Amino acid sequence: MTGPTLDLVYGAIADPTRRAILSALARGDRTVGSLADDFPISFNGVSKHVKVLERAGLVRRRVDGREHWLTLQPARLRSASRWLDEYKVFWERRLDALEAILVGEKHNATTKRRRASRGTGR
Repeated sequence: MTGPTLDLVYGAIADPTRRAILSALARGDRTVGSLADDFPISFNGVSKHVKVLERAGLVRRRVDGREHWLTLQPARLRSASRWLDEYKVFWERRLDALEAILVGEKHNATTKRRRASRGTGR
């Protein structure tokens, strides 16, 4: 996924209302009007959020007469998730290395205490 596209996706999902819209659409197609009924903001407010999701490629709009139907387009979410997964691998390796160091230090400290207690006759 390219930088500008990734920016649009992460910008779109940064807002809790837009994430809630995506969650609602994950359960099935909805009209803009029916979505607006679920939120404590105006119809125009919901419509603006939907436009941000459309620009990011996360939602597709289909006009049927006077109704505007929305469908979730999850492909870009998967791409954004794959981008994050690359960093997950990076951090898991770093944390595994840190754990190995800490376990080694704990083992060394325990060994030193045992040797010291043997030397004092305890």
